[in-house]
Amino acid sequence: MDLIDRLNQMAAKIAKQKDSIATEEATKTAFIMPFISALGYDVFDPDEVIPEFTADIGIKKGEKVDYAIKVNDKISILIECKMLNSKLDAQNESQLHRYFHATEARIAILTDGIVYKFYTDLDEPNKMDNKSFLELSMLQIDEVVVGELKKFTKTAFNIDELLSSARFC
Repeated sequence: MDLIDRLNQMAAKIAKQKDSIATEEATKTAFIMPFISALGYDVFDPDEVIPEFTADIGIKKGEKVDYAIKVNDKISILIECKMLNSKLDAQNESQLHRYFHATEARIAILTDGIVYKFYTDLDEPNKMDNKSFLELSMLQIDEVVVGELKKFTKTAFNIDELLSSARFC
């Protein structure tokens, strides 16, 4: 099954289950972990998908991003999860900014399980851009966005190609 088919299956499930989701943890389990799996990453392998990854910065200790994904033994993607229907606003983005700056990741994702906003550091190295370069809504699957999303899959992940594509999104 290809990525668009997996996402369409997930979208149907989300449409049915979204009214039953009342916590961030339920959002992660029902919607976000399946999304990570759809990209080809093993959510049950802590050497690949690290839950509650420590991203301390300066004197602020105990900072944890919900998931860090390793590609080729390198932290490459950070995912900050919010409860379903949360506003993915500047306050939540600022939290992800801190995590991004404290790690070697070049890709950051902010999500509520339905909307996924993808960020990188094109404007300034190791500083997350203020504007996302790609956005996916699981309730309105767009084939063009899915084409870009394929570049995030485990089998296709290439940070240089991703960053080059992000420049044109």
